[in-house]
Amino acid sequence: MRRRTNLLRLGIVLGGFASVELLVRLGTIPRVMLIPPSEMFVALGGMLASGQMITHIALTLRNVGIALLAAIVLGFAAGVVVHALPRARTILDPLFASYYSIPIFVFYPLFIVIFGMGSTPLIIMGFLSAVVAMTINTLNGLDRVPRVFRKTARVLHLGRVKTVCLIVLPGAAAHIFTGVKLAVANAFIGVIAAEFILSGGGIGYQISYAYFAFDNNTMYALILLILILVTGINMSLYAWEKHLLSRMGRR
Repeated sequence: MRRRTNLLRLGIVLGGFASVELLVRLGTIPRVMLIPPSEMFVALGGMLASGQMITHIALTLRNVGIALLAAIVLGFAAGVVVHALPRARTILDPLFASYYSIPIFVFYPLFIVIFGMGSTPLIIMGFLSAVVAMTINTLNGLDRVPRVFRKTARVLHLGRVKTVCLIVLPGAAAHIFTGVKLAVANAFIGVIAAEFILSGGGIGYQISYAYFAFDNNTMYALILLILILVTGINMSLYAWEKHLLSRMGRR
């Protein structure tokens, strides 16, 4: 069943690429707007082989990695603390719900004034884009741990550490993994979008430069690289999540 699902998923992706390829080759989609996916892969391969973008790719991945790690750790910790404080939860829930209605990028002039034009504002933008998704999903996961599990832990006289490790975290694992996957996507969005306007380097900067230079090959090759990176990371997390849940007897 899993193999069939994976084949179906792969077929959908390949079908989408094939459809776009055909539409561009037939002229339905003008080349000035979009190049065929096959040419994107060729351009990306040549770019990686030449090493011309390695510095920019490494810079973006470093900033995303720092922002993502901070968002996961602090978002998880915030979710645990807020879940343990019902009054604080009542106050913060409406703020969490409306958080993403405010574009983080409105604060970029302030970040430039405070932190300058280095990597710090980019990391902060990525962190702020990702942390609340992790916090919300941690809260959702902790909310959905059945009370009977906690009562069973008390009956068995499990200590707090064992209760958390054996009861709470496994019960909340699915939602926590969802938070991590959303944090990955949001961290990439925050950092790369910030590079469009704040940075002199990185993947986002190079996409912006290629766009204004009408260099479609470079622009779409880098966009394809981002899609591959984010999809690969999230698919790996998805597989790890399925493995852990299957070991716990959950589907």
